[in-house]
Amino acid sequence: MIAAAKEHRVTLGVVSQRRFYPAVQRLRRAIDDGKLGRLILGTVSMYGWRDKAYYDSDPWRGTWKGEGGGVLVNQAPHQLDILQWFMGPVAEVYGVRTNLNHPYIEVEDTAVAVVKFGGGGIGNILVSNAQDPALYGNVHVHGENGASAGVQTDGGAMFIAGMTGITEPPVNDLWTVKGEENLLERWKREDTDFFNSTDPMQYFHERQLEDFLNAVLQGRKPLVDGEEGRRTVELFTAIYRSTRDKAPVKFPLESEYRGDFDGRL
Repeated sequence: MIAAAKEHRVTLGVVSQRRFYPAVQRLRRAIDDGKLGRLILGTVSMYGWRDKAYYDSDPWRGTWKGEGGGVLVNQAPHQLDILQWFMGPVAEVYGVRTNLNHPYIEVEDTAVAVVKFGGGGIGNILVSNAQDPALYGNVHVHGENGASAGVQTDGGAMFIAGMTGITEPPVNDLWTVKGEENLLERWKREDTDFFNSTDPMQYFHERQLEDFLNAVLQGRKPLVDGEEGRRTVELFTAIYRSTRDKAPVKFPLESEYRGDFDGRL
């Protein structure tokens, strides 16, 4: 798709509407403004729950052929995208994927990875569908000046497309930027009030569609173009390969034409 878009000079975008959450945008501005200095540590934690009824609701769920993977492919891409948007491109990954308590599905319900970023920072990823009740999903970053900031992108019960709504507002859940520590509670109130005043599923998708249309009209890249989308796919593919090979995987990934689907099978 990326190659075809370049060849025919058309705009390609990938949906990642969580980048447009006020709390996510606020953190990105703080990074751009140098409030955390160089980022040295970034983490993703996503604890969720998927029961048997969820996997039985569609025949493709929980299968390698139909879903292509588990928590890494279906639930975690938004958080992986935000992590890389904050921390920059990945240089190396060592990961493990497993199935802890869903014996009736083929795919992983949990994955853990250690990440080295191209800018010199390091990170950790822990994503799981094995916690009942569901808890939360967040992305945290830490700067060389000692400041930390984070966003809870998902809370309460994890969102299931077509089955549930978003239960808790996305908010900044960590903020120790010097001189701004006392702003956290105000931002939480403002973001919560805004969340309750709109349809969050519709509103943030509209913001991404608006950005994409403006990119077409202005001849610029959208906020999340094809290359940005590919980075997320590359990251979870590397975790599968690392599990298969029991070794770190360096970036960029080389294409494989093996029958094991990058270690998924």
